[in-house]
Amino acid sequence: MSRPTTRDELLSAMDDRFDNLLELAATFPAAERESPGVCELWSLKDVLAHLRSWHLMFLGWEEEGRRGVKPEKPAPGFTWKMTPELNRALYEECKNEPWDEVLLGLQISHREVREVVSSYGDDLFEKRKYPWTGSTSVGSYAVSNTSSHYDWAAKLIRAFLRTLQAA
Repeated sequence: MSRPTTRDELLSAMDDRFDNLLELAATFPAAERESPGVCELWSLKDVLAHLRSWHLMFLGWEEEGRRGVKPEKPAPGFTWKMTPELNRALYEECKNEPWDEVLLGLQISHREVREVVSSYGDDLFEKRKYPWTGSTSVGSYAVSNTSSHYDWAAKLIRAFLRTLQAA
């Protein structure tokens, strides 16, 4: 699938791919939602919590950026090279949350990211427009934290479902 380059393309991709993700999650046997193996040791619940965590980070970056503050990206104490360590920390933080809370939190955070993306105009994908984005654009961060991330998760989920069906 092509990477969105306009606000409308991004909103459409976000919605389509999020809906696809939720449809895939709905086909998951309830007894398997917390079984490891979707992404190494992560379960379906863990993957969805991961997506929510990255939504929340994006929302934090964008909010700080609007206030004229340069956010610590990807998170305080972490560099982009430390993304695997950050993802492990996010997993540890969320691993004991109940399924219903994770799913609801993902739906809410998706809606909040969508509202932020909708608030931009043609400048969403303008590089270097906002100081907090550095050499990239708000749109690029949004794509990475939504539609592209949903594609990643859906691919993992489909592969895991195939292993369940083969068993």
